Amino acid sequence: MCPGMKASINGWRVGAITLVAIGVLVLVGWQRGVFDDEPAGLRQEPFVAGIPEMIDAMVRDIPDAGNGFRLLFSARPFPGYTEKLVWLRGDSSGNGYYSESQKKEGWLCPALFAYYPKAPREIYAKAEQK
Repeated sequence: MCPGMKASINGWRVGAITLVAIGVLVLVGWQRGVFDDEPAGLRQEPFVAGIPEMIDAMVRDIPDAGNGFRLLFSARPFPGYTEKLVWLRGDSSGNGYYSESQKKEGWLCPALFAYYPKAPREIYAKAEQK
């Protein structure tokens, strides 16, 4: 195999791994502050304690976001992310994260473990129209 082909395959693998590492939630009924993710076994899962306010800021410019939007998230930076949350502390009831851009703290419940085996040190996110 030629050296250029090996680099191309390795680049493809990195891209595929990055794509798999990005979770996607479609949040519906945002006024209620809940989401469903049937494949992860989550239904009517609420966001509480600062996270709804962070999400409100992220969807401010999305038309009709109250009727739903898509939230992409990853423990690694991805192209176009708009929000970075940094882990502060955690226990069996959840994990606290801080948004540097919004200067706010929020709390994520144990539903986080439907996506990650342990709380990531950083979460990168982007909200977009569904």
